[in-house]
Amino acid sequence: MSATQTPTEDEQASPPEREGAPPPARRRRRGLTAIVVVAIVVAGGAGVVVADPFKKSEKDSSARTSAPTGLAKVTQGSLSARTLENGTLGYAGSYDVVNNAKGTITKLPAVGDVISQGEVLYRVSGKPVVMLQGAAEPVYRDLAYGAEGADVRQLNAALVSLKYATKAQIDPDSDYFSMQTFYALKELQEDVGLKKTGELDLGQAVFLPAEEVRVVKSGAVRGGPAGQGQNVLQVSSTKRQVTVELNASQQTGVAVGDKVTITLPNGKSSDGEVSSVGKVAKQADDKTTIEVQIKPKDPKATGGLDQAPVQVAIVSDTVKDVLSVPVNALLALAGGGYAVEVVDASGKHKLISVRTGIFDDSEGKVEVSGAGLQVGQKIAVPAS
Repeated sequence: MSATQTPTEDEQASPPEREGAPPPARRRRRGLTAIVVVAIVVAGGAGVVVADPFKKSEKDSSARTSAPTGLAKVTQGSLSARTLENGTLGYAGSYDVVNNAKGTITKLPAVGDVISQGEVLYRVSGKPVVMLQGAAEPVYRDLAYGAEGADVRQLNAALVSLKYATKAQIDPDSDYFSMQTFYALKELQEDVGLKKTGELDLGQAVFLPAEEVRVVKSGAVRGGPAGQGQNVLQVSSTKRQVTVELNASQQTGVAVGDKVTITLPNGKSSDGEVSSVGKVAKQADDKTTIEVQIKPKDPKATGGLDQAPVQVAIVSDTVKDVLSVPVNALLALAGGGYAVEVVDASGKHKLISVRTGIFDDSEGKVEVSGAGLQVGQKIAVPAS
């Protein structure tokens, strides 16, 4: 055999190219939530990573993934950034009813009873203790003609509110116990069954910061002694409220006036608004939270359940007339940023780089913008 050998036919032949053969499979894309997408960028490893996607040939850019995919559309319209949180539906406020009458508890309201200003809250030795609205000063003394102070001011305001006197007769902001206060108080005492003295003895009335209250629980027993300074009842207002224990790190993302959607235990939804955002964090179960209070727009729609679990979607930002895609359509790029995979009418796939805006966690959508991105385009998403 000679030193120079002629290659065999097999050795001369180049590897065959099969017509229509699929290109090598790309890494399977995963459904991403807003939080996961951010995690991918920070971690710089997990998830879909596409290197130099826009330098591919037309044949490469139209390649299909090997993983099962579905199609969604680029849509245009309003989008809201929402934070989904668990909340508790109940009533606003919690107030202790402090007794100052001496004797025996002879009558108490039942849990759930609603007591309005000017009505009897409970009875001691058969005598009524009246509920009046006011929170400026706790009751600590007898009030009679000539007395002055913040406690007299709230008595005057209550008597005017109950229409025992007009504003022309008693200035509701006056802190002086006048003769008009005397006459108006006598009328109130007559209506509730108290002796008409025109003087308010210590223990005859309890001032609470609500026009009407709902009894939450009782701290006394009918027939038991009425101790001075004893918390006989715990009440709340009748205003409906949802309370959310929000992660303290999210405090800056929520503000008073933010719109919310409340999903009730029966599955129905009701609109609401953030009424207060706590500033003092508290620690519980290894979590640091702040209390966010929400006022339902239609209190009647929330029913009558107390301490009921609800889900709250808090709207912290809203944009109008923007393009959006499902969050799981985003592809994290190796060089940073994101892309979406557009599918044209012929079935070709093409990556388009996009910039992201607000995320709507409740809708599973994200605001996007980018050259070549248009409303109505079909985009690849993981198959459901």
